[in-house]
Amino acid sequence: MKYIASLLVLSLFVSCYTIERNCTDFKTGTYKSEITIDGVLYTSKFSRDSEIQIETFKGAIDSSSVRWINDCEMVFKTINPKNRAEKKDIHLKILTTSKDSYSFEYGYIGDTNKRQGEATRIN
Repeated sequence: MKYIASLLVLSLFVSCYTIERNCTDFKTGTYKSEITIDGVLYTSKFSRDSEIQIETFKGAIDSSSVRWINDCEMVFKTINPKNRAEKKDIHLKILTTSKDSYSFEYGYIGDTNKRQGEATRIN
């Protein structure tokens, strides 16, 4: 009986813990993004409003349209794709948020390979 009571108390504490996700705070703004792929850290800067995201990566500027699926998920479509890979839409999901940053998961639509990163508000 003590074992069951202990499990009930423990489950109350676990069920009260929720991950903070104030995604609407990050729909617009200017950010720095960091993503690690195969041990290499990649950094980019981007500005986003409700419909467009402009990103600078390795000196190149890309523009994408933004379509919000819900408050925490969006789809990017490159506006002027230069190759077949850029024609693929990217799905991004905000996983957690803090005051000035959020962690996210992203990948090409239809691809099961997902990567994670973190974006920090610049201003």
